[in-house]
Amino acid sequence: MLIALIARDKSGNLQTRLDNRTAHLAYIEETGVVAQAGPLLGDTGDMIGSLIILDVEDMTAAQNWADNDPYAKAGLFESVELIVWKKVIG
Repeated sequence: MLIALIARDKSGNLQTRLDNRTAHLAYIEETGVVAQAGPLLGDTGDMIGSLIILDVEDMTAAQNWADNDPYAKAGLFESVELIVWKKVIG
């Protein structure tokens, strides 16, 4: 099942993102369930959130992944939304 994780950073928390980026990328590599991922960018090009496509068994697994992301554990996100996603192109 593909799940889109859309996370918005708390305002003014770019340093939190930068401080935890290495751990976040390692988590992606270790878990092996991320099909696609990248930062959301603001008007000035700064990272303001994340879009991650998870390939997991169910929504519970997606929530578990999201809860254990180093970014989430660091308190980076203002909001996190998990939505079932259907790949049509690409």
